Amino acid sequence: MNEAMSSFPAGTIRVEYSSPVKLRALPDYEALSHRYVGKRLQVLEENLARLGIQPTDVDTMVIGWKARGAEMDLSGLAQGRFDAKGINDHAAAQGIAATPLSGTPAYCFGSGATGYCIAILGDSLGAFGTLDSLGAILKTRAGEIPNAASDASFAKHVDDGRTDAPIWGVAVGPAIADWFKGWMPNQGNVQLDWKQTFSSVEALSYSVQAADDVRLAVKLDCTTSQAAGSLTQVMEGLKLVQQMAWQNQNPNLRNPFQSLVVDRDGRQVRLNLTTAYAELEGAAMPGKS
Repeated sequence: MNEAMSSFPAGTIRVEYSSPVKLRALPDYEALSHRYVGKRLQVLEENLARLGIQPTDVDTMVIGWKARGAEMDLSGLAQGRFDAKGINDHAAAQGIAATPLSGTPAYCFGSGATGYCIAILGDSLGAFGTLDSLGAILKTRAGEIPNAASDASFAKHVDDGRTDAPIWGVAVGPAIADWFKGWMPNQGNVQLDWKQTFSSVEALSYSVQAADDVRLAVKLDCTTSQAAGSLTQVMEGLKLVQQMAWQNQNPNLRNPFQSLVVDRDGRQVRLNLTTAYAELEGAAMPGKS
């Protein structure tokens, strides 16, 4: 994460650390990864394979998001084992020409917001993103533009959110609603102004622990205790709506959100969920990127 914070440009509003090397040890990893890894990361995995980089070559990953209009631009760093010569040979064999980017060869697939470029920064470090976002990472690493660590407020939230969980992350600003919509599906036909709902939330931090079951912990830091009280009521209402919608749509499946607990401590609202792998395999979480 320290490497990522010094590599992502200022203006990054969400980061997520994950440890695939830990997650691959889980007996349900393959089934869950196919269901829960978003389309954009699936495309990235396919592109890495074209360069001869397999999922087992990646040990840890940090993804960063920046707002680009109404969309979220995704980029990241990966730590593992990367053979620059072997990757170049794979690219040449498939007719994939390297694109010079701030003096670093990048291998690009697709174009625009759906295209990815991949650059090898060392035997154990790689970077990926759209052409623009990867270019921003390389400029940031070269000291040409400020990095995410220069934003003292965001850096503090990241430090506060650190944990030894195999997945954890922090979001601020519009990334809060974007994260929440992706992780709590089946809200029925409820019409909610997500931006307004989280307008009093300074930061969201979360972690996912995986052992005999899956445990999700979310903390929402609000501006005031009154705001935290109001948000707690909204979360309780969403929980009820989600359970009703699930029962209507999936009457024969156990609801993985059944055990969701909402509580409040001063200016913080906390969500805690413990669920079995079998229940997750019966559900999909739309909106994950």
